[in-house]
Amino acid sequence: MELDFNNPIPLHAQLKNILEDQILQGYYKDKIPSERELMDMYSVSRSTVREAVSILVREGILEKRHGKGTFVSLKPVQEWLKMISFTETTKNMGIKLLNHGPVITPENIADANGFEDESYHIKRLRLQDDIPIAIELHYYPIELGQKIAEYDLSTTVLYDALEGDLNINFCEAEQIITCGYPTMEDAEHLAVSDTMCLLITERMIFDSDGNMVEYYKGLFRSDMYSFAMKMSRKNN
Repeated sequence: MELDFNNPIPLHAQLKNILEDQILQGYYKDKIPSERELMDMYSVSRSTVREAVSILVREGILEKRHGKGTFVSLKPVQEWLKMISFTETTKNMGIKLLNHGPVITPENIADANGFEDESYHIKRLRLQDDIPIAIELHYYPIELGQKIAEYDLSTTVLYDALEGDLNINFCEAEQIITCGYPTMEDAEHLAVSDTMCLLITERMIFDSDGNMVEYYKGLFRSDMYSFAMKMSRKNN
């Protein structure tokens, strides 16, 4: 990949995107080239390289080690906490369907419109390079869940199907991240001890009418996964 010097996007932003793509594709799995090497590779100034690398360090994708260089973060999977960003994160992962079908709705969402009594449940295992990363639990209103179940749940990106084919409009999401321990069954799926503390994310997605269309719960291996947030403050 090359930089486009005629593109209005700043060179450091282009370089940042190129390096990020190469990291996600596994081109760089350990250490990235030095500043001088990147300058020569892309015919840019040192300041351009430093700015691109600094952004990736701030985002947690890279980490600097004093006297050794700049390395890919030890966390092999990273998810940005922004609306539906997890769709892009998981597209390159493997999927193993664990089970699906109608279940009694979890108590914490039993009052939601369309989720009374029963909901449609999909449980899948996420894998990165054949390593189990996370267990994902999806809950939908019965009628919507039955439509999703017509797809191949071992390969389908659910949010693509919901938005693209079923015309579900995602408008807002509420998310909370906590920690907890897996059941013995889930620990076996994740290939970890049942004493390992997992990252647990719960998310409710609403349509433009304010109706919840999905309740999601993810159980993530804390040694293999990280979440990152961008924060900014605007001056008045």
